[in-house]
Parts: sequence; structure tokens; C-alpha cells
Amino acid sequence: MKTIVVTGGAGFIGTNFVYYLLSHAPSCHIIVFDKLTYAGNKFNLQKALRRGRAVFVKGDIASPSQVRRLYLRFKPDYVFNFAAESHVDRSIEGPEAFVRTNVEGTFQLLEAARLHWAGLSGRTRAGFRFLHVSTDEVYGSLGPHGCFSETTPYAPNSPYSATKAGADHLVRAYHETYGLPVVMTNCSNNYGPYQFPEKLIPLMILNALEGKPLPVYGDGKNVRDWLYVEDHCDALWKAMTQGRPGEKYNVGGNNEKTNLEVVGTLCRQLQRAYPAKDNPALSKKGLRDYGNLVAFVKDRPGHDRRYAIDASKIRRELGWKPRHSFDTGIAATVKWYLDNRDWCRRVQEGNYGRQRLGLLKK
Repeated sequence: MKTIVVTGGAGFIGTNFVYYLLSHAPSCHIIVFDKLTYAGNKFNLQKALRRGRAVFVKGDIASPSQVRRLYLRFKPDYVFNFAAESHVDRSIEGPEAFVRTNVEGTFQLLEAARLHWAGLSGRTRAGFRFLHVSTDEVYGSLGPHGCFSETTPYAPNSPYSATKAGADHLVRAYHETYGLPVVMTNCSNNYGPYQFPEKLIPLMILNALEGKPLPVYGDGKNVRDWLYVEDHCDALWKAMTQGRPGEKYNVGGNNEKTNLEVVGTLCRQLQRAYPAKDNPALSKKGLRDYGNLVAFVKDRPGHDRRYAIDASKIRRELGWKPRHSFDTGIAATVKWYLDNRDWCRRVQEGNYGRQRLGLLKK
């Protein structure tokens, strides 16, 4: 039975990955290590913890003593590092937390992994792996053509992406210098269940259901490649179990959409699942379509124009490809948020009112 540490496992992608492991790796023992910031909630994991194959440890990846105790106590075979501050708007308002978690935290995890790995022997040593989950935002902004590959130079444009780039460089350095068996992935925009409502898709769904404006930054033509979170989880497992140490793999959904297209798709899906005429929040305003709620707002400072992922390497070497189209993924996502309104209320209560973040204050 392999012991798997999932840092940041109470957050969006981490939570989905824990449930993925329960279904796809039935012989593993899962350790969730999470600080429980505003975006991480133990409530996400209640079904997993009840099954007895996962345990929760509250802790901070930027704390050397807490991280070393984690390795000493559980002696992991695999470490998946999801833990990160990840919202660009918040990084504009308060970059220090991003430096601490994304750079210092990754360093502490790597250093403890190095010491842990050095003490292993035989097949246990040969089987140890550390996987670092990163983002396509480290590559910067694309023009109208082309895609990010694994060899694209880094050019981060926000405090968030800069700190993730710093973490990526540390991960690579620990392999090149110490031989630590690391694997790195850089993914496109994820969406799906359990995503905190500060991000575009859940924000739009919840605002629409409540008849609130749907704020679209700038002209709405910023392009992202969208990846359903379950497909991402599958890619991560393949990268860990089949990937080569020292390699990095770009993971994308091959679903380039402008922000305005994403909002339009959400409105149409909501219209099918819960027609505006049946929604009191809209009908009392005399609105018969969710699209009437779209409102263009001032753009984000340093807003990257376009991201697009070339995922041919992971397709070619590991046989991975996404199983969900954008339409099927959005349909499943909208249904999940409609069915889990209590979760939405609970995770926001007292710490987030879906207010606009990231505007520079003069």
C-alpha cells in the first residue's frame, strides 16, 4: 500500500484529486496536508475522511518543522504538491502571502523530500516521487497564434505567476543538483466541482442564480484553454506513475475560449437547467435570460491576453487525453453547483462576499 501525501488537498484541485485517488488507486493511503486558508475547507473532504483511507493533518508547507514532521511520521512514497496561493487578483492586492506559500513553501517541501529520500534504500528509494503542480501562467502571454510548450521561456506577468515560476525553478534545481526524482506539470485553467467562488466559472454561476451582475473584465476577449478538473487529475496520476523523473508535462484541455464565450456558455447551460423565468431573482427584475446580467468592468492590471497549451508531449509519452469536451464539462459543473448550494453558502460564509478584488488602490 503506497502512502500518498497531498498538500493543499482541501482546496479545489486537491479535493478532486483525493476523490480521484479513492476511485482509481484503491490500495493507497492518503494523507491530506492543508493550512485551511479561505480557499481550503475540511468540509470538502468529509466523504473521503469517513471512508477511513484518508487522514487530515492541518499544517503549513512554509513551516520547516511541520513539513519535516509530516515526512517523518508518514514516510510517503508519493508527494503531490497542490498547496498554493492561486488567485491573481489577490496576488495584486497582497503579494507577500504568495511569496511565502508558493516559493518558501515549495522550498521547504523539497528540502524535506531530499532528506527523506536520502534516508531510503532499495525499491522504496527507487519508487519515491515528488510531483509539483504548476500553471501555464508562468509562460506569460501569447499573441493570437501558437501554444505554450514545455520549452517555452518563462515570462510571468503577475505576482502569482512569478511566485509559481520561482517554485518551478526550485523543483527543477532539486532534480539537477541533488537528483531528487521530481515531476512537474503545468496546466491550463481548471474548472469543476469544489472550486472556490472567486474564480470565473463558479462566480458567474452563483451571481447568475442570484440575479447579480456577471462582471466581465475589459472587452471579454482574453483567451484561456479550459480543462475539466477530473481530466487534470487523470493526467497528474499518469505523470506521477508513468512520467520520467526530471521531466515536465503541459496539461491542457484543447478548449480555447474567450471569457465572454465562457460566460455565454454558462448562461445557456443555466437557461436549460434552471430557466430564468422560473428563477425568482431574475423574474422579479423582468429578465428572461441570464445573458442580460453581463456587465463589462475595468480590466485587471497586467491581464494576460491569451494562454494556450500544447499538450502533445503528455499525449505522446503517457497516452493521456481529456475525456470531457467543454460543453459536457460545463454541464456537469453547472449541475454540481445547482445541487450543492449549501456547500457554496458554507465556504463563502464570513470570508468572501464575491466582491471585486485586484484593483490597484491609489
